[in-house]
Formats: sequence, structure tokens, C-alpha cells
Amino acid sequence: MTQSVTLANPPPNPLRAYAAVTAAYWAFMLSDGALRMLVLLHFNALGFTPVQLAWLFVLYEVAGIVTNLAAGWLAARFGLAATLYGGLALQIGALVALAQLDPSWGVAASVAFVMAVQGVSGVAKDLAKMSSKSAVKLLAPKEDGGLFRWVALLTGSKNAVKGLGFFLGAALLALAGFQAAVWGMAAVLVVILLAVVLFLPAGLPGRMKSDEAWGGWRSKDARVNRLSLARMFLFGARDVWFVVGVPVYFQSVLSDGTAEGRREAFFLIGSFLALWIIAYGAVQGFAPRLLGSKNQSEAQTTRKAIFWAGLLVPIPFLLAGAAWAAEGPAPWLTATLIGGLLLFGFVFAINSSVHSYLILAFGSAERITRDVGFYYMANAAGRLIGTLLSGLSYQIGGLPLCLATAGVIALASWLAARRLRPV
Repeated sequence: MTQSVTLANPPPNPLRAYAAVTAAYWAFMLSDGALRMLVLLHFNALGFTPVQLAWLFVLYEVAGIVTNLAAGWLAARFGLAATLYGGLALQIGALVALAQLDPSWGVAASVAFVMAVQGVSGVAKDLAKMSSKSAVKLLAPKEDGGLFRWVALLTGSKNAVKGLGFFLGAALLALAGFQAAVWGMAAVLVVILLAVVLFLPAGLPGRMKSDEAWGGWRSKDARVNRLSLARMFLFGARDVWFVVGVPVYFQSVLSDGTAEGRREAFFLIGSFLALWIIAYGAVQGFAPRLLGSKNQSEAQTTRKAIFWAGLLVPIPFLLAGAAWAAEGPAPWLTATLIGGLLLFGFVFAINSSVHSYLILAFGSAERITRDVGFYYMANAAGRLIGTLLSGLSYQIGGLPLCLATAGVIALASWLAARRLRPV
């Protein structure tokens, strides 16, 4: 079976097309980060357990796994612009639905409803992500290092914007309340969607003529499959502590249980997670310079991917040891966690940026939406694993077990990355 990319009527100005795609992605990720923080802090304040909090995000990640497989096929059939519009529209629908949440509902009904809404949001996010990343492969200039720089700029700026979304969500929850915040974000996204439809240049590439059946979702390139496995464990290692464990620990330390104390904790936790994501995005954006990517071969970049994957492994184990030695919340432990998790973020960002380059370098233009979709399916699977283990490990063994679990998964990512070693 064959497949060919059709670039009929390509954008007359690829840079303008890239800017439009990036702006739409920024708007989406701002709302995505804010929504995650709103849900986490709101339901934690209502007394949900760590496991119940983790369940709120499970369908979000499951939807990501399915969506990334389907999104590549949808983009191949209908074009990247269509999947980008679809992602924004679904996110608006998810926000409107979440505003209907009734505080009088019981725990089971609330969890089920929010899980379903988060599932829609998960579909939306991965449609937007796949569209944006695939467009970079087809729009990036061909000079040495061009692809790495463009994908690093998109990914790094996206994560910086998502970090602002974490802070925005915490601030809106404290200042405006849950429902007002959700309605406000939905209204802003409606404006963004209309602007993107009006101003996105015609001819955005991505639509393919193909006789390939739906079943051809898995890459024929072993490098793509191995990189996807390493990516799955990489994001699992992050989300084990990021989704539930560390935010719940910080709230137990920072809040005195009063309404005023909870609001202060919302701001502080949201600010830390926002700073972490923003710093992570900034490091991703500078990764090509940090790694000296210009004129380097794929083999050289692959070796660096293996090296940086190994550097990540000891950090969560050392933090787990500190948490175990503290035997409970302590000021020195909180300070150690902040410093250690910022270091984790730096090394994690280098890993993530190299992965984002390699998937586009490995993937063929003829199958780019499929290869990127499969890769981000693995990404979503890693987040699902991390989300489930975050609530479970924290509830069973507290912060020490949560961080130790992150170390084990980081070790698995390094072992998977070693299989990429060039011969």
C-alpha cells in the first residue's frame, strides 16, 4: 500500500502558517493548564482522596491514547486544519459541560461526570497537539538544525503557556470561583476559534491521498516504536509525582484548613507548578543551543537522548530518600523538594525536546501524522500510568513511595532509550 503527501496549494508564507498554528496551540494549552489546576485544587478542597483525584484524570489520558491513533488517520483524510479546529471546538464543549456540575451531587456522580468531561478535553488536547507537531514537520525549513529549532520553539513556548495556565487556573479559582472561571475560559476560546478560522492561511499541509487502511497506525520504523516506548516511561515518571502526589503534599503543608488558608495554598501551589512548567518550556526552547544541535547527525542526537535519559534516573530516588528520612512534612524537606523537582524539570525538558526532534526526524513525510499520532499515543499511555500510580502510591506509601515509583519508571525510560543506540 502506498501513501503520498499532497501539498497542493501550500501556504504562500510558511512562517505565517507556523505562527497561526502556534498561536492556536498556545490558546488551547493555556486553557488546558488552567482546567487541570481548577479541577485538582477544587476537588482536593472538597475532601477527595488522592486516589479519587487521580480517577478524575484517568479518562483524560485514556482518551489521549485512542485519539492519537485516530487523529493521525483523521488528519490524513481531512487535513491538519480540520483536526486543529476540532480540538478547539471540543475543548469549548468540555468547559461548557463542566460548568453544569452541581455541588449537591454525591461523590460517585461527581467523579463520573468530571471523568467524562475530562475525557472530552483529552480528545481535544491530542487533536490540537498532533495537528501542530505534524505541521512543523511539513513547514520547517530544510537547512541544518532547522527542524530541531522549530519544534523546540513550538514545544517550549507551548509548555511556558501551559505553565501560565496552571497559575491562571489557581488564581481564577481563588478569585472568581469554579463555575465563573470555567465559563470565562469557554468564552475566550470561542473568540480564539473564530479568529483562527478567519486568519489561518489556506493550504495548511497534512491532507493525504491514500489507499492505506485504518489498521496501518503502527509505524513500520523500529526507531519510532522504540522512541515511543521511551517516551511513555519518561512521561510516566513525571506524572507519578506531578498529578497528585506533590500538589497534595504541598497543600497539606501550606493550608491551615481555613477558607483563607486554602486560597493562599491555591496561589502558592499554582505558582510553583506554573514556574515548573514555564521553566521546563524555556529549557526546551533553548535545548538546540544547549546541545549544540547544528550540523549534528541523527546518530549523535540519539546518543545524547540516551545520556540525558540516564541523568534523570537518580533525581527522584534521592528525593524519595529525603522524604523517607524526614518522616513527615518539614520545612527542609519542602525546600529540598522544590530544588530537586526544578532539577528534575531541567533534565526532563532536555529529554522531552530531544524526543520531539527525533520523532519528526525519524518519521517519514508520507506517514508523519501516523507516526506522530502513534508517538503521542505512547505519551498519553505514560501519563495514564503516571496518573494512576500517583494517587495509588501516595495513598499507600505517602510521598516517599510516590517519588521512588517515579525513579523506577525513569529507569525504565533509560533502558528503553538504550535500544535506540546507533550501530
